[in-house]
Amino acid sequence: MKISKVILYDEPTVAEIKIEEIKQFITDTFQIKVEINGNFFERLENETFEKIASTRIFDLKKQFRKHIATQEEIQIERESQDTAEQDIMILYDGFELQNIIAENISITDDTLHIVFTNKLTATFDNDDFRYHARALISSNPTIISTTGMVEAPAKPKQYYLDLMTNFSEEKIEAVKEKYKGEFLEYHDPRLSGIAEGYVLQAIMYYTTGDAFCESKECRLFNSHWQKDLFHSQLENKKLCDKHLEELKGIFT
Repeated sequence: MKISKVILYDEPTVAEIKIEEIKQFITDTFQIKVEINGNFFERLENETFEKIASTRIFDLKKQFRKHIATQEEIQIERESQDTAEQDIMILYDGFELQNIIAENISITDDTLHIVFTNKLTATFDNDDFRYHARALISSNPTIISTTGMVEAPAKPKQYYLDLMTNFSEEKIEAVKEKYKGEFLEYHDPRLSGIAEGYVLQAIMYYTTGDAFCESKECRLFNSHWQKDLFHSQLENKKLCDKHLEELKGIFT
């Protein structure tokens, strides 16, 4: 799919996402127009907030079923535009949320909409019959979850083993301090560099139908572990030869 423009929707509660730098990254990489809009969720009608609340996931082991949102849930949706989502930690069905976003913007084939949000998106995996948190929900519109960037890729294995003996607040903080720097945290300065990689994956998927690469030495690698995410997006920051050739051919 050939595109001539990308529209970015900012997430103001996550100041570490440098939206202007991401705009420049897209312009430099793809030589296309980039427009920055504000928070997509900021000016929605009450009916749309109700629809969003109905996409919440309550059982990780059951496929999605819409539920009737309560007034309290709708109010939380409205108020969450001014607070960090990790304080609430609600899971949303990524594809259902994507459909709601699509209903509220004008979709054309030549313009890709990329929505940053602090909402934690997830998709149901038919291989193990459970939901998994996702940082990226591809297609048009694309959703990039800033909370998913922190929560979806796994932390070091030993981190989880250290937590198994004691789940007290003091123990959790001690373990976090022990492994500090080995995984993303909320308001981590590395978030924006990681976000660039997800934007690259989103654009490559929409234009070529191929979002991921099997090589950890490629920025299109689908990292399931934080250490791999750091390597592909912050240390290596390159495409493999195959995907570099694909990139060169996209807009020529």
